[in-house]
Amino acid sequence: MQKKLIAVPALAGLVALPIAGYTALHLLQEQPFATGRQQPQPVADASDEVASAPHAETTAVLERAAEQTEAADAEPQPQPAPSATTSERLLAAPSGAPAKALAEHSAVAQLNHRTTMQRAPVVPPMPEPLVSPEPNRDRIGNFDSNPVRSVAEHPVSTFSVDVDTASYAYVRRSLKEGVLPQADTVRVEEMVNYFPYDWKGPESAATPFNADVSVMPAPWNSAHRLMHVAIKGYDVQPAEKPKANLVFLIDVSGSMNEPDKLPLLQSAFRMLVNRLEADDTVSIVTYAGEAGTVLEPTKASDKAKILAAIDTLQAGGSTAGEAGIREAYRLAKQSFVEGGVNRVMLATDGDFNVGQSDDSELKRLVEGERKAGIFLSVLGFGRGNLNDSMMQTIAQNGNGTAAYIDTLAEAEKVLVQESASTLFPIAKDVKIQVEFNPQKVSEYRLIGYETRALAREDFNNDRVDAGDIGSGHSVTAIYEITPKGAAQRIDDLRYGEASTDNGGVANADEYAFVKIRYKLPDQDVSKLITRPVTAADEIASFDSASEDQRFSVAVAAFGQKMRDEGELDGFGYDRISQMAAAARGDDPFGYRSEFLSLIRLAEALSAGN
Repeated sequence: MQKKLIAVPALAGLVALPIAGYTALHLLQEQPFATGRQQPQPVADASDEVASAPHAETTAVLERAAEQTEAADAEPQPQPAPSATTSERLLAAPSGAPAKALAEHSAVAQLNHRTTMQRAPVVPPMPEPLVSPEPNRDRIGNFDSNPVRSVAEHPVSTFSVDVDTASYAYVRRSLKEGVLPQADTVRVEEMVNYFPYDWKGPESAATPFNADVSVMPAPWNSAHRLMHVAIKGYDVQPAEKPKANLVFLIDVSGSMNEPDKLPLLQSAFRMLVNRLEADDTVSIVTYAGEAGTVLEPTKASDKAKILAAIDTLQAGGSTAGEAGIREAYRLAKQSFVEGGVNRVMLATDGDFNVGQSDDSELKRLVEGERKAGIFLSVLGFGRGNLNDSMMQTIAQNGNGTAAYIDTLAEAEKVLVQESASTLFPIAKDVKIQVEFNPQKVSEYRLIGYETRALAREDFNNDRVDAGDIGSGHSVTAIYEITPKGAAQRIDDLRYGEASTDNGGVANADEYAFVKIRYKLPDQDVSKLITRPVTAADEIASFDSASEDQRFSVAVAAFGQKMRDEGELDGFGYDRISQMAAAARGDDPFGYRSEFLSLIRLAEALSAGN
């Protein structure tokens, strides 16, 4: 039993030794031991580990510690003098000292350490500093939605076609980032025309496109109808494709130094290069502070050289956009292909902060080169600095398209799946004019195309620029019309309505008369296609329309909902989703399935507003 009792304090000392050393540091900082005598130390209740020790001498240590606590509370403590540390005193102890001394020091040290921790003030953790989000410096052009027009006052509607898709990709990115898009970023016609449709195309290249018109009930207003105009461009066959002379004008300014900008841009152009024919030509111009030619005109057969030039691009500096565009046009002229495709492809986040930065000046520059046969397309990248207004301006005036590349999948869609329509135009300056019959239609509203509106007299003016249609492009325009006799928003005029007394109206059984004017890519004189819209074009019910027609209407409804247009106040996202899901049809690339997910995101985000 005696051996057992001796072993217990020894074991306790071995366990407590590391704790004693750690505690000594605290004792020296707060209250060192005085030379020749031990200063009373404030203690709290004994620790559970020491209190449970079975040795009687450990209990005595605890009692002495309690007495020291009372003495410390009763009288002020003098400033202690420096003394040896606890470990030094233990080492100086006689070699025959029992383990009892070590146990005493260990027990007191533990008590002092616990007291210090108990009496230390509790400091609450500092809250994380709020990081203000970077301001969105995207430049978006403002516009108002098309109003309802009275046929008696404004029987004619005129606009330019639009095959751009930038708006859809921008809206998609906003929704996937959990933000409802700004209304002016939603251009409904670009949302609708983002998707491929199986409209009936022309039989030969002699007629560059075919127009199909249908009239069907409006799903969001049973009293109204939709006049659906679908245009399909001729799909140029590989053997018929002209040679391409392409200049990649690449923004490498400092603002492009982000993963979704220059690195994504490089991957996108690599995809495009792999689609080119051996006889096609590629040049590369960069701009950042000053313009530079990275690659002189090079045949696509030397693919390795072109790809190596793309891979060496690095971002840095400010943006000398004007100098870059002028250098790109110089190279395009140097390798100009008669009868071929001569196109500058500008890839940028839209930051033109050095040189000719005014959109109107850029417009005049691009217009002048367009007349010389060199077109320009724009690919936008990134967010926070995107100049969408500039992109739209120069693409529209450069006989090109504007696309927004937010993912590698979008780059593959624009530059691989739709490379023919992106690069090879089949018609330019395409305008649509619709004259409504006041005997059949009292009001109309064009859904989208607000930024493409033209004056009535512009339709026959070949000097007025309009949009282009590329190989295999689909263009869809939708009017919401109020049939004669249905409730109107606009009062009838007192004078001017046709009747049998004043000669009536010719072709009174027609809804409207559609005219399409266009030019062939290498010509400057327009041609005209006309088509009446009659009862033969009516579809009895919306569900009887084709899948493509119903899906395009669902996309138009979604775009209007995103713009918060009043016509869809009673038509929820759930109805739009049902309509789109029922018309999803064949979806080889998953574009329509993704659209359904965007509807769900928009509905969830709108619920919180």
